[in-house]
This record gives sequence, structure tokens and C-alpha cells, in this order.
Amino acid sequence: MSAPDVRSAIRPDPDQPMVDIADYVIDYRIDSTEAYDTARYVLLDSLGTAMLAMKFPECVKHLGPLVPGASLPGGARVPGTSHELDPVQAAFAIGTQIRWLDFNDTWLAAEWGHPSDNLGAILAVADYLSRQAVREGGQPLTVRDVLGYAIKAHEIQGGYALLNSFNRVGQDHVILVRLASTAVATAMLGGNKEQVVAAVSHSWIDNGALRTYRHAPNTGPRKSWAAGDACRRAVTHAINAVHRGVVGYPSALSAKTWGYYDVAFNGKPFEFERPFGSYVMENVLLKISYPAEFHAQTAVECAMQLHAQVAGRLDDIDRIVIETQEAGCRIIDKTGPLANYADRDHCIQYMVAVPLIFGRLVASDYSDDVAADPRIDALRNKMTVSENPQFTRDYFDPAKRYIGNAVQVFFKDGSSTEKVSVDFPIGHRRRRAEGIPVLLRKFESALRGHLPEHRVNAILAATGDAAALDKMPIQDFLGLFTL
Repeated sequence: MSAPDVRSAIRPDPDQPMVDIADYVIDYRIDSTEAYDTARYVLLDSLGTAMLAMKFPECVKHLGPLVPGASLPGGARVPGTSHELDPVQAAFAIGTQIRWLDFNDTWLAAEWGHPSDNLGAILAVADYLSRQAVREGGQPLTVRDVLGYAIKAHEIQGGYALLNSFNRVGQDHVILVRLASTAVATAMLGGNKEQVVAAVSHSWIDNGALRTYRHAPNTGPRKSWAAGDACRRAVTHAINAVHRGVVGYPSALSAKTWGYYDVAFNGKPFEFERPFGSYVMENVLLKISYPAEFHAQTAVECAMQLHAQVAGRLDDIDRIVIETQEAGCRIIDKTGPLANYADRDHCIQYMVAVPLIFGRLVASDYSDDVAADPRIDALRNKMTVSENPQFTRDYFDPAKRYIGNAVQVFFKDGSSTEKVSVDFPIGHRRRRAEGIPVLLRKFESALRGHLPEHRVNAILAATGDAAALDKMPIQDFLGLFTL
């Protein structure tokens, strides 16, 4: 910790959390087969989700160079497009694609977030470095290398999220995307431990984005590109540390008055449940079935089970009771008019009403056209949302990490459906065997919805053999997604 005399110019040793990150990204060797296998599915799922996002013009408009015409031939490519960009802007574009539909993986604890957001930075830097290496006669990164970096980014973001709640101080979870991507991108660029610490210190000095854009009455589409923005900033910090030798700030966290802890975290140092390893990737939640904020995934599943009993009796409904976790109450319990897509996919009432009525929940169900159906708001007005304390306890239990919800529909004649309760969704670690075939179907469907058939066939052939895929140069793999 820094000296109590704030006038002292003596440079302290770096804060231990930053040293621990540097030690991990540089020294730690991953030996978990489960982590690598899961990371491979996360990579496919994230790229598939990126292809799904290409159907949405509001996403696509963000994917090119920041300044029109400022492309970089031979640079990093943006999957599903013909763009070649500098790795900073490519990190933004890829991160935006992956996050746009709220359909990539999720981590829930004291803080929540989406660790595969980091693939925006990882894939951009990997493609840039590998294409450069090929031009210069060097050795490109392989898909296996990228999986290893993804495991480490997941671990950093998820490890911090276990006990440290950034949302409680009004900050958005993408602060941890920037942190993890900064550390990993610095290592990818050849940085040493000192350079990782320097880059990470700049990430903390940036402070955090406010969660304003995720909550009523200001919910808006920035939440869909916020992670891309974090990836972009992370690659900037990594390049500055490795190629420009920028000075780091050793007590960026602990400096009295001016450090992150005092400025932004109520003076509290970070807490950690476990040392860095591969725990997060092994336990990450895969968002497979529905493009819905993860705290509502099991609520949607409950509503789908009730659809057949309810769809023909909508006018007879008296009330609908939803039980969720404390976090679900805080984030996605919304009443009143919903202004846009971003409002709707973060409203548990909307995400329950649509499957009760239609027996589905797909990305287009958040559109203005679907939202105009008066039956949706009619059902929302009959819903109550409350915390189920057991769901909250199971949510925080490190041996469970459940995300439970329950839905029950009551009719005007006094009858009711059964209370349908689901503790954890199909993307949970305990349902991996059930979930992976569904994930692969999601991946293939996403590819076929955007890429030409010969590209789809080539990608499916490449991804059908895990061992061969791991050995594939990453620039060759990403080239299959290029138009």
C-alpha cells in the first residue's frame, strides 16, 4: 500500500493485484482439458453470435474504420465482413459483434459480465500478429494459442467478479473486460511482466464507464458496444506499454485519495475467492437457447413450458407471478413503456410475456414491430416480480452458481398452472452434455444465415476435428469468416 504521507514522491512497489495478473498471464501454464474444450466451444459460439449480429444494421454501422476510408490492408479482419483494420479498431468491431445480441457466454457472481467479450481484443491482436508473422517469415499463432489466451482472460474477468461488485458503485462490468483484455493483449504482443503491470495500471486509471445505459429510464444501445469499446481501449494500453514503453503507475489502485480504491471503490481493496487458474472457463455459462439477459434465461425456459397451457387463455389471465434472484430483481424488473431493443432485452416481464404468447424468444422479438403487439404489455401489467431467497443463495454458492427462476400463471376463474421452476439453464456446466449439441446447431444456423455456403462448409469441416482445429493457424481460421 502507498505511504500515508501523500506528499511523499517515493515510488512504491506495484500493487499486488496488478503483480498477480502479470505473474498469471506470463507464467501460468494451463493443463485443464475441460478448460480448453470449453474454450473451443466458447470461440465457436462467439463467432456464431457475431454472425447473427450481422442481420442488424445498427450493429453493422459500427464495424468499419473509425474514420471512413481508414483501412489497413493486411491488418486485422472483422469476421463476416471485408474490413481490414488496425488491431485497435478491429478489437472494437469484433467485440461489438460478439456482444450486440446479448447472446454470448455469461459469468454471474458479485459482479456479472460476459467473459467472451474479451475475444474482441484477442482475435484482433491474434489476426494482426499472425498475418504480420506470415509476411515476415515468422510463426503465426494457432487456434490453440488463442484458446489459452481466452482461458486467461476469462479467469481474470471472472476472478475479479466473484467477490467484487462494481455495479454496486455504479460502474459497468466492462471495466473487467478492459482489465482482462489489457493484460492478455500485452502478453500477446510480447510484453514482459513489467509491461503488463504498466498496461494494467493505465486500465485502472481509466476508471469505469457508468451503468447509466443499462438501466431505466436511460437504457440504450450503448450497452451493445460498451464491451467493444473496452476491448479497443485495452489494445491501446497494450500497444502503448509494449511498443512505446509508457510509464506505469504502481499504486494506481491503492494511492491515498487519487487511487482507484479511494476514488471509485469506497476505499475498499479488492477481495479474491481463489488464485487464478482455469476455474472460470470450466464453469462459464453458455447462452445457448435464448438471446436474453442471463438472469432471465430460466424464466424464459419456464414460460416456454407454460406456453401450451396459457396461449389460448390470455384473456382469462388474472396475474402472473415471477420469482427470481436478487440480482434479477435489481437489473431486469421493469415497468412502464419500453423504448427500444435494449430496454426490452433487459426486462424480465417482456422476456416472459413473449414466450407465453408465441412459444418462442428470438432476437427479432425485441423489435418495434413485435413489441407493438398489445398482448405483450397487457401481460406485463399483470406480472409481479419478487426475490426468491433460495434462488439468491444458490446464485452465490460457488459449488452451484445457479440462476433460478419460477413462473406461475393464475386465471380469473381461480385456477392456475403449476409453478414451473428451473434452477439452471441449458448452458450451465451441469447441463453441458445436453447443451453442446444445441450450441453447435446454433453455430451452424448462424453461419448459414450470413456466410456463403462454401464458407460454411469449410468452417464446419475445420471445426469438426478438435485436434486439427487447435493446430490451425489463427489467420487461416479467421480467413474462413471473411467476405
